[in-house]
Amino acid sequence: MTTLLLCDDQALIRVGLRRIVEAAPEITVVGEVGDGEDAVADARRLRPDLVLMDIRMPVLDGIEATRRIVRAQPTTKVMILTTFGLDGYVYEALRAGASGFMLKDAPPEEILAAIRVVAAGDALIAPAVTRAVIEEFVRREPPPTPTQPAALAELTPREREVLELLARGRSNAEICERLVVSEATPQRRTSPASSRSSTCATGFRPSSMRTSPESSRPARADRARRIGPPSAGIGAAVGRRGEGSSPPPRVVLRQPVAGRSSPAPAQ
Repeated sequence: MTTLLLCDDQALIRVGLRRIVEAAPEITVVGEVGDGEDAVADARRLRPDLVLMDIRMPVLDGIEATRRIVRAQPTTKVMILTTFGLDGYVYEALRAGASGFMLKDAPPEEILAAIRVVAAGDALIAPAVTRAVIEEFVRREPPPTPTQPAALAELTPREREVLELLARGRSNAEICERLVVSEATPQRRTSPASSRSSTCATGFRPSSMRTSPESSRPARADRARRIGPPSAGIGAAVGRRGEGSSPPPRVVLRQPVAGRSSPAPAQ
């Protein structure tokens, strides 16, 4: 048994719809309302399986009433039944959560068949407005296709494979097991892959990768000034000890002489 709530601001339309619906023994009309606000209240109170909703109604229009009913009661289906087959009404009704859209000038048997389809959980749009919906869908621009960053093209297939596994949160040991390689291999693969992916994401390479011979010259020159010229050697370092310092100690070397040993002064 399908329970039905009729929502239309014209009493004559509601009487006609009741007669059409009551011709089907499996459908029972549980209530009638004349505006959108009462439709929301009665839908909450009666919990019908299906609400037959008009669009242009006082107090609250049918599209907003549909949105509130579907949001509060997802199991209750709403089918729009209106005189106006305007494209804007169709799209707004579907966005609000309506499961069907029919026109009031449709034959009674088509309206009854549409009620059965929507009550069964399917969706239905009147043939008179289906063509307009399809044309609007065709006119819409397709979503842009995401482009691959140019830096990724520099990666080798093996580096891409390692990078994908890293992006999935795999450890080096897991990558080794997956690729059947030694644990050092993913680390070697990771360095170029990580630097290139950094280039891809930020547009520049890390500063550690941009060191040139020119950039290292000031450091070498500064180190040379601290050490001094090569010819200075230890003597220059000793001379910098100051005038008041004592001379270095005299070194005595002992050389073997036939029959005895005597110290010999260092030359």
